[in-house]
Amino acid sequence: MQQNGQPILRDIVLIGGGHSHVGVLRRFAMRPVPGVRLTLISADTHAPYSGMLPGYVAGHYSYDDMHIDLRRLAEFAGARFISDAAIGLDREAQQVRCTSRPPVAYDYLSINIGATPQVTEVPGALEMTTPVKPISRFNARWLSLLDRIEHHRGPLRIAVVGGGAGGVELLLAMQYRLEHELRALGLDASRLEYHLFTAGAQLLPTHSSNVQRRFERVLHARGVQLHQESRITSVEKHKLVCADGQQFPADEILWVTGAGGAPWLAETGLELDESGFIKVGDTLQTISDERIFAAGDIASMVNHPREKAGVMAVRQGPPLAANLRRAVTGKPLRNFRPQRHWLALISTGDRHAVASRGATGFEGDWVWRWKDWIDRRFMRKFNDLPAMNSEPEKTEHPQVALQGDEAAQAISAIAMRCGGCGAKVGASVLSRAIGRLNTIQRDDVLLGLHDPDDAAVMRIPADKALVHSVDFFRAFIDDPYLFGRIAAVHSLSDLFAMGAEAQTATAIATVPPGLESKVEETVFQMMSGAVDALNEAGCALVGGHTGEGRELALGFAVNGLIDPETVLKKGGMRPGDVLILTKPLGTGTLFAAHAQLKTDGRWIDAALTSMAQSNQKAAECLRLHGATACTDVTGFGLIGHLVEMTRPSGVDAQIELDRLPLLPGAEETVAAGILSSLQPANVRLRRAISNQEEAIRHPRYPLAFDPQTSGGLVASVPAERAEDAVAALIDLGYAQTAIIGQVLPEGDAVGPISLV
Repeated sequence: MQQNGQPILRDIVLIGGGHSHVGVLRRFAMRPVPGVRLTLISADTHAPYSGMLPGYVAGHYSYDDMHIDLRRLAEFAGARFISDAAIGLDREAQQVRCTSRPPVAYDYLSINIGATPQVTEVPGALEMTTPVKPISRFNARWLSLLDRIEHHRGPLRIAVVGGGAGGVELLLAMQYRLEHELRALGLDASRLEYHLFTAGAQLLPTHSSNVQRRFERVLHARGVQLHQESRITSVEKHKLVCADGQQFPADEILWVTGAGGAPWLAETGLELDESGFIKVGDTLQTISDERIFAAGDIASMVNHPREKAGVMAVRQGPPLAANLRRAVTGKPLRNFRPQRHWLALISTGDRHAVASRGATGFEGDWVWRWKDWIDRRFMRKFNDLPAMNSEPEKTEHPQVALQGDEAAQAISAIAMRCGGCGAKVGASVLSRAIGRLNTIQRDDVLLGLHDPDDAAVMRIPADKALVHSVDFFRAFIDDPYLFGRIAAVHSLSDLFAMGAEAQTATAIATVPPGLESKVEETVFQMMSGAVDALNEAGCALVGGHTGEGRELALGFAVNGLIDPETVLKKGGMRPGDVLILTKPLGTGTLFAAHAQLKTDGRWIDAALTSMAQSNQKAAECLRLHGATACTDVTGFGLIGHLVEMTRPSGVDAQIELDRLPLLPGAEETVAAGILSSLQPANVRLRRAISNQEEAIRHPRYPLAFDPQTSGGLVASVPAERAEDAVAALIDLGYAQTAIIGQVLPEGDAVGPISLV
């Protein structure tokens, strides 16, 4: 997380990780605006670069070669990354509605989500074809299609619908890849037929006749059957139907035509063109709302109509970043006039390319090498990120345009802050944020969150005992909703590990100072995530305390109810038991690496998914399968928590390091020497390991000490029930549950734990 100590005064929200927005992020990273926060909302962690898609399909590039890691780029830019899809706007409230979280507030908004295939307009196309856009969803379908083709025996007809540059490039790339793959497998590549369908009379209609003739020659030489003036009106199983009634058999169909705007844009009130693209003026502001910008394929410049092309989106990045910067600082915006013609380098699949600009066209292998150099240079700008030591522009006060009450609030936000109760977040801010939460009600809570009393009051049933625990930590990600959820899941785990039913939670939070509206929104987002997790557990939020602090932090004091005769303690392990771990290890090293921009976004996605998963069902399952002892794996790491179990149990434990479930990337970051700041303290427990000199040589040894945030449960289970327990846990969604070792009688070893 990037911390600069500046109070947040304005929010710029970016929807989509397209070519324009990656440019915006990089420019704001190099020159931040004090008091301005960027938020990127994207359902995809990795953004594809369309210029390299044909090369990827042809096998010249790997997945990582052609994708930009948005999570890492956002971290580099000091921007929040929200992994979700936008599904609507509330322009009056200035909020983005998302699929699976509360709306995200903005002061200025930019949309760069690309085009959406209009396959629903042609009957059968949605069900029977593979659309190439959005590219982020195409990859999985392409890999599946590649597998089907490689395992198909006999003749196979492959059809591409769309005669523009995208369709032609894709077909030629597929042909090149498939011929090489099939020959490598000893199969006959000549059994494949290729068909290209175009609605018009010409290929590549936006390019010169010179370029069109070149590609006609290439297609003819490659044996591709070209169907011009063949507008597809419906798609049936293994069949294309044209407007003139002709029918063409096809075994695999790719759809590279008919793209338009996302359907949800029609409900925003923004003015759209006939294809559903957002109309924008010369400043890239929408003509309907000066606080909303759009760029790339989703934008339609009313004064300068241009064809949809990745190069246009790339070139809109710098003026978009400049105008967002000027808008948020109250300066006049500048017009952007796109060039009429630009150089397009169109590949033929076989490391050969054709250059097209206006009436000019030329080709050669050297053109492909030129294109490859340009594309790789572009990608290096976003994937080879420099170490960032730059600070925001030096300024006594944030240079963001504010007026009236907002200006007064900004002065208050950056003034010297009080301590004691003077550091509380204002009552009105809290009441508004809390009032927006949808907390569950319990009959045994007599006085709770919405009562004006000094403390909560709960009823404890006569046959139950009270279980109490507390946890608190600073934010490790910039998404307050997800942070709030993980903080609540983490806090509840202590109750679940002991077999308790969660009853109530009291929150304690610190929030950086800023405008009241920004503080309220942060509190609401964070507590919404927490309340979602608490509600799922049947736990009522009954109160809390929120104060100002330099960093966002959250914790909970949680209460649970339990039958005192059935408490599952740490000290119940028995010789012969098997040890089960329900979640993978590695959060400590991964987030240490993330702070250094040395992780893959997919690794962090997997870690966050694991951390957000509650241990409630796992605890219930372990109890049903006769668990004799249990605890959750958190800050002290696996070894630290096992020591807490073996000593009171009077037993030893043997752990098989090769069987430890690990998060993706954890071995790589540990091998690179990247460890959590708590690791050295945890490693002091190595004295508990009886065969330390041998174990330390194992590459997974450091991960046994890795501190976990919202880790899984480690439990001892009778050996005869262990396999059933693991199978049941996997069925419940704890996919990496594993047997990691066994419990042994207490011996004379130096320590109670051995690692093998």
